[in-house]
Amino acid sequence: MKIIACNSNKILAESICSYIGVKLANTSLRKFADREIFVEINENIRGEDVFIIQSTSHPANDHLMELLITIAGNNFHLIIMINI
Repeated sequence: MKIIACNSNKILAESICSYIGVKLANTSLRKFADREIFVEINENIRGEDVFIIQSTSHPANDHLMELLITIAGNNFHLIIMINI
């Protein structure tokens, strides 16, 4: 099982990981100068159940795009199940 924390609620993701006893997935999430979003997962997630922790609170557009890029851009066709 892998838990990925996007930028909207890292504290919640860290609390969940602490409670269930797993490490938070190693990821890089940042914005370029032109406000484009960059998401990279720095570990193997093949064959894992993946939980993505991300709210759609203010700024909703940025958080939603970050979530969609995280789902679409990281070979999620190799994963057994995605939970958001």
